[in-house]
Amino acid sequence: MTPELLPEEEPQAKGLGEGSRLTGVFFEPAKTFEDVAARPGFWAPLILVIAVSLGYMALFGQHVGWERMIRHQTETSSRAAQQPPEQREAGIQMAVKIAPIAGYVGVLVGIPLVWLIWSAVLLGIVKGMMSAQVRLKQVFAILCYAGLPGVIMALLAIAVMFMKPPDDFNLQNPLVFNPGAFMDPLTTSKFLYSLASALDLFRLWTLVLVAIGLKAAGGKQLSMGGAMTAVFLPWAIWILCAASLAGVFNR
Repeated sequence: MTPELLPEEEPQAKGLGEGSRLTGVFFEPAKTFEDVAARPGFWAPLILVIAVSLGYMALFGQHVGWERMIRHQTETSSRAAQQPPEQREAGIQMAVKIAPIAGYVGVLVGIPLVWLIWSAVLLGIVKGMMSAQVRLKQVFAILCYAGLPGVIMALLAIAVMFMKPPDDFNLQNPLVFNPGAFMDPLTTSKFLYSLASALDLFRLWTLVLVAIGLKAAGGKQLSMGGAMTAVFLPWAIWILCAASLAGVFNR
């Protein structure tokens, strides 16, 4: 006769392994984010995203070159066109020195910092306004796993980078998964181009994953509609403000 287990001896259900989490984001997001909400670890996806992004930056610097990108941006800026040639060239040379440093620092520091700030904003909306009992660590872990589509985007961008002539590669909009990719930045208003570029398939995919994760963390206290509102409303405000600033300062 099998002895009855005491409560403290009852076997606990094992969660998903890290490999299952990383792949499950793409194939079983609801199940995966339930596990992430229950065990909010974030190092694996965070390191993966940063490593692939650093590789992307390094390959861009070697194959395309930062100077080519800076000169292209200068040529498309009407403000820069009004500067004397000497001043414009000096600005280009200074930007060429700063750009790679800013790129690497933006990946190493910017990605976790932006996700942390975004986590705090989402926590304030979901917990402070919608009364769902979620924790900052849960939200941050959700953002880290929801950022995994960015790995696919970076790998595709690397492939496109080596298939295109260097002069035709656009670091800021490397793939044709948003309306901005079909617009000419020279003739399109900066406001419209910025807004259209923000409506990117990978970015929308990430936002939907964040909403699924918040729903998993919030449980019955948070509806899917509430989670989608918490994610998409501040994002819409952000891209409208960013597009407005682009229209004002990049004429």
